[in-house]
Amino acid sequence: MVWFHYFPTLPKLHRYTLGQRIDALLIESMEAVSLASYTPRQEKIPYVRLAIRKVDTIKVLLLILWETKSLDNNKYIALSNAIEEVGRMLGGWHNQVVKQNSPATRARET
Repeated sequence: MVWFHYFPTLPKLHRYTLGQRIDALLIESMEAVSLASYTPRQEKIPYVRLAIRKVDTIKVLLLILWETKSLDNNKYIALSNAIEEVGRMLGGWHNQVVKQNSPATRARET
């Protein structure tokens, strides 16, 4: 991922605060996605929502890094585009799971 190339270039002040928190959130979001992918369909929603919250927090922290000039425009754009794509994918997955778990869909399956 692009982040791991940019992390060492952050100023020390933010590398060991915001940078490490973004690292942790990336890992936590991957864990949530992994858990969601291996749970039964009716139990996926909380894990997908958790991943979405983590990704949304990453977006905010990246914005802070950009606003404090710890990330230049090109790096911020590259990271934001990647995170936005992940967010869209998670949102689509969430909508699909919600639709599959809706009472109308369950009634058709029985």
